[in-house]
Amino acid sequence: MTQFDFLVDTYDTERIKTLSVWSQFADDDLTFRPAPLSRTPHEQMVHQCMSEHLWMTGMLGIEIDLPPLPAPETRLAFIRHYATASEKRLAILRAKPAEWFDETTTFFNVQRTKSWVVTRRLTHSAHHRAQLTVYLRLLGKPLYSTYGPTADTGGLFQNRAPIIYRYASIDELLAAEERGGEFPPLPGPGEKSPTERS
Repeated sequence: MTQFDFLVDTYDTERIKTLSVWSQFADDDLTFRPAPLSRTPHEQMVHQCMSEHLWMTGMLGIEIDLPPLPAPETRLAFIRHYATASEKRLAILRAKPAEWFDETTTFFNVQRTKSWVVTRRLTHSAHHRAQLTVYLRLLGKPLYSTYGPTADTGGLFQNRAPIIYRYASIDELLAAEERGGEFPPLPGPGEKSPTERS
């Protein structure tokens, strides 16, 4: 156990959050481009896989026995691939001693500690995942919880809105997506505004 376990644990929980958002897209949604300079969901999945591969190998020295991208590049293939690749990286991160996280590495054109790079990797992934939740809204799809309640799960936390995840584990997610996916019922926002402003 080290003082950096929380970073590794966070990477672990971020895996299912990313996969859950990806799973909410249908195959036909992968070419949706909300603005001329925006990535499509397909391109976002490519970027997540490629950028994580490059950061992990180039900045952190974490190599796995998988190519950066799945073949073919389908929605389900991306889900399977990222689940496996991130699981392998998680195992390597869990085996690292505390000293490794304090080591300095090159982050683009500056020097940063490896713990700093892991933190920035988490926020980078969360940033692009949040973009995809906007895409889901634009496509008229409901949103399950990522961290807390959404308008579809009941609105605001202070109004006792529940947290409703689409899947409880990655294993459950993978098994369900092989069958076409599961969509637990969502209550909607209820009578109160789902934002702090009505």
